[in-house]
Amino acid sequence: MWEKKTEKEEVRAFLGKGAEFVGKLIFNGAVRIDGDFQGEVYGQGSLDIGEGALVKANIAVNNVYIGGEVQGNINVKDKIIIHSTGKFFGDVSTPVFVMEEGAVFDGRSHMAEAAEKKLAVVEAV
Repeated sequence: MWEKKTEKEEVRAFLGKGAEFVGKLIFNGAVRIDGDFQGEVYGQGSLDIGEGALVKANIAVNNVYIGGEVQGNINVKDKIIIHSTGKFFGDVSTPVFVMEEGAVFDGRSHMAEAAEKKLAVVEAV
């Protein structure tokens, strides 16, 4: 199976199962959500959405790992992984998009950033 994270980041915040939060989350590092979250998420780091979690939010982070359900739009700087238990309903902009067998994705993906980087490298050579 896919490796969950390439670099081990210290978890800075955790929303456990059974917990609910409505609002704006801004963070550096890594955050894990296993409960219900509604609002906006902005971060310089990784957002790990655990199995059973429900997130209704627009998200802008470096990496997203989805094991639960996400409804909203996501802007990812580095990579998104939807695990086999994950469901994502919305649009995503990312250079790397990984889906495990059994994952659900209903939306649009935009990967022009990766193409632009490759084009820039080709022009520089």
